[in-house]
Amino acid sequence: MASLGNILQNNLSYIFGAFLLLLVFLIVWNGVQQVQLQKFKKRNAELFSGRKVANVEDLLLAHVQALKTLDKDIQELYNISNQINRLASRGFHKMGFVRFNPFKDVGGDQSFAIALLDGKSNGLTLSSLYTREGARVYAKFITAGQSEKHPLTEEEKKAIEMAISQDKKLK
Repeated sequence: MASLGNILQNNLSYIFGAFLLLLVFLIVWNGVQQVQLQKFKKRNAELFSGRKVANVEDLLLAHVQALKTLDKDIQELYNISNQINRLASRGFHKMGFVRFNPFKDVGGDQSFAIALLDGKSNGLTLSSLYTREGARVYAKFITAGQSEKHPLTEEEKKAIEMAISQDKKLK
């Protein structure tokens, strides 16, 4: 029987090759681990936002609290936006203006019709008829672009059309 020393001496090149192969494997494995460690450090820095944190649970609770605050702020902004939209739809923001001469014996277009409408084309028309004896002013309520009680003059209809078409140009 061969002694352990003889076996080692006879197979020394194989043993050296195996150790060399193991060494190369460990060097490559170490490089892979270094790359993974750098990726982990980068993700860790993003998670903790550069802060030193002893307890991850505290960090997560802080993030949850921040999200609740942001959600509350977003809800407040949503409510404010709805209030502004409701107010904007009630105010007059569509307007049409027409000057005209209803009588041939009076010089110039001194009479006029104005349409003041909200977002749903509700509002009023104001018409002024100018004569040599004076001026008369008429007001008519408008619902959805039409007058329900009083007939509209051609000039009032034109002012309403101008107001509605002005709104369509903005969209």
